[in-house]
Amino acid sequence: MSSRRLDSVAAIAEALDHLVALDPRLAPVRAVAGDVAPRITEPGFAGIAKVICGQQVSVASASAIWSRFAALDGALDPLRYLDLSEEAVRSVGFSGSKYRTVRAIAEAMANGTLDFAHLETLPVTDAVAYLVAHKGIGPWTAEVYLMFCAGHPDVFPAGDLALLKAVAHGLGLDARPTIKDMIGLATAWAPHRSAAALLFWRYFAVLRDKEGIAL
Repeated sequence: MSSRRLDSVAAIAEALDHLVALDPRLAPVRAVAGDVAPRITEPGFAGIAKVICGQQVSVASASAIWSRFAALDGALDPLRYLDLSEEAVRSVGFSGSKYRTVRAIAEAMANGTLDFAHLETLPVTDAVAYLVAHKGIGPWTAEVYLMFCAGHPDVFPAGDLALLKAVAHGLGLDARPTIKDMIGLATAWAPHRSAAALLFWRYFAVLRDKEGIAL
């Protein structure tokens, strides 16, 4: 893993300088997006639980649910989470499947088959494979964890709908790319794919908030 974490506006700006040099098509996208802020959160159990909380819900909903979840006694500790009932966790807004996924992660950490310190030593492809080997963790969850919790500089969550829409719009594509196509497009942005993802998320947010613009 590269040592340069994308944990500051300056670090992201430096990565974006390199990215635009690699692909000048991204210059106008960057101009629209403006400054791109870091999105780093706590690693480990709490971090991946937060990523799972945000699956398939709006940012606002995820924030509200997470605040309630984090307030549950023991929710952020894997061993203590195992003592929480499904009813208690679902009462704050988690679905049954999210409760079970987080429980499977807590069990894997308890029995030593999931080690987040070890994860951070792995190349990105191996790190994704390590995470998705655990029940309930798919590629999006693994990639977003690596970006936001591990600060990995070269991850692009190609299955993210907002990214697919933003890339199609920003690059003037005739149609929204498939996930397979998006993986191929993003290879050109290595080793700065995380900066590209942050850029296009910001671009999506700016256009979404402008009256009359919908992706």
